Amino acid sequence: MTKRSDVSPFLAMEILDEAERLGRNGIDVVHMEVGEPDFDTPACIREAAERALRDGKTHYTNSLGLHELREAICEDYWKRYRAKVNTDQVMVTSGTSPALFMLYSVLLEAGDQVILSNPCYACYPNFVTFADGVPVYVDAREEDGYQLEAGAIGELVGPRTKAIMINSPANPTGVVLDADRMAAVAKLGPMVVSDEIYHGLVYEGKEHSILEYTDRACVFNGFSKLYAMTGWRLGYVIAPPEVIRAMQKIQQNFFISAGDFVQRAGIAALREAGPDVERMKGVYAERRLFILDRLRGLGFEIPHPPTGAFYVLVNARRYTSDSLSFAFELLRNAKVAVTPGIDFGSNAEGYLRFSYATSVERICEGIRRLGDYLETLPERS
Repeated sequence: MTKRSDVSPFLAMEILDEAERLGRNGIDVVHMEVGEPDFDTPACIREAAERALRDGKTHYTNSLGLHELREAICEDYWKRYRAKVNTDQVMVTSGTSPALFMLYSVLLEAGDQVILSNPCYACYPNFVTFADGVPVYVDAREEDGYQLEAGAIGELVGPRTKAIMINSPANPTGVVLDADRMAAVAKLGPMVVSDEIYHGLVYEGKEHSILEYTDRACVFNGFSKLYAMTGWRLGYVIAPPEVIRAMQKIQQNFFISAGDFVQRAGIAALREAGPDVERMKGVYAERRLFILDRLRGLGFEIPHPPTGAFYVLVNARRYTSDSLSFAFELLRNAKVAVTPGIDFGSNAEGYLRFSYATSVERICEGIRRLGDYLETLPERS
């Protein structure tokens, strides 16, 4: 059994906490550590929430979420992927993190295994271990473009394997999983848990939903990234009806429901905010090219540029083998906040993750500061 006090810290937030402490002391820090869009939530979404508040939509909703929002989610997955989803397969949650917490509470008994990539989003293993599950890691290596191999995953599948978790576009690499690889993963047998929170933020090629290849899947998505709604805390899960029913009972007991007026803002996001999304995506695309050029100019190696999300994972081993200490060193001395690669797994040790969910002006200033500081450092032999 996992001791609840043993949950490891989320290092990106540890860096943010220290950066904010510096900010309260009057020190200007360039933030490239967290994946939070710097855009305001689009006006059509804010206006929908304001109307809902004026209309008194401040009460509990059905524990599954508003029927109209669940319908809009089904429509969205049909329009984007031709994946047929029914409303009894959808549950709306206060962000995707509670949904992951509930899913693994339902799927796992003590000792059950979940296959994760290494590297992966820092919090995934904690969701698994908190439910007394066991993370089992499959390598996703830089030299392979961080693409997952179904054969390597299949070698790890055993009698205690309850799920294979994928994330495309991926955090921290920004890699979009090839369609044929996703289809091969879907054929391995265990439930596929697919985090699709960065869907819509792809700059080369096209992302695919696991629901295009199998019904034996649980999909997580939400509004934080694509619609610049991090503080609204609105997400959802698509899963087989029997899984949704089990999760619903947990939601009823521990979370009740997502906020009424926030859900109505989500309906507006799905049905009205398309032009705003395209505008923001265009800006991210420009930032991506800009930051890749500037990071390479600093001497960082990026053999496989990201094509989705808003992150760049760079090899910093010419300077350090301890990414956590180095990230705090850069924060203290260059006043630039970045996330240490070790947050995402052993295969990302010696790497740093940069977020370009901030303006070109701030990225430019951050790169300038880093360049000035890195010039003072000896390179490792």
